[in-house]
Amino acid sequence: MISKRALSLMVVATLGLSACSNKTIEPKQYTGFLHDYSVLSERQSPSGQAVLSWISPALARGRYTQVYLAPSQFYPSAEPTERIPLSTLSGVTDYYDAALRKELSKVTRIVTTQGPGTLIVRPAITRVAASTQGLRFYEWLPVTLVAAGVSTATGIRDQDSEIATEVSFEDGSTGEVVAEVVRKGTGVPLENDKQVLSADDVKVVLDGWAADLGKSWVAMHKQ
Repeated sequence: MISKRALSLMVVATLGLSACSNKTIEPKQYTGFLHDYSVLSERQSPSGQAVLSWISPALARGRYTQVYLAPSQFYPSAEPTERIPLSTLSGVTDYYDAALRKELSKVTRIVTTQGPGTLIVRPAITRVAASTQGLRFYEWLPVTLVAAGVSTATGIRDQDSEIATEVSFEDGSTGEVVAEVVRKGTGVPLENDKQVLSADDVKVVLDGWAADLGKSWVAMHKQ
């Protein structure tokens, strides 16, 4: 017989897993960084990850031959905390810039001024946080649900390092928005709700985003 306590934990676990199963950003989490969210639709990135994106018909093959990479920023602006200090915030944007530059320089020319034939890549980090991991399958068993609930309540349960980005792609001559991307990722798990989140914990996500952008550039020029 499952106790009321275990049953209530099962309900919470079900809701938590449902939320974790959503691999794309929800509309309520949009920040206002992008020009128009209504045009976004779910697609797959070159690496097979779910993203929300839009590409204008104006983004035709051969229109852009080089890239101007704007410095990444936090949007809205982020304030350091004990768990996410200033060193983490600056480390994230610095690494994101470096990863994007590394991957894009493999497939196109990076320029320092905007102008004709140039695609402006304007990235923002819209979320960096730690959240308690959802229950694993074996933790759905009634006996273990209570223990899992206690672990969560006392803060010793593993936590996910989360990060999200919104990227605007603009014409270097007119400033016209020609593409938009919204995506999120999960980095290295944290041991508990006291562990400080570092830039190293999300570098694998940033590397993946940058690699996808490089592959997207190649695919666009093969169309």
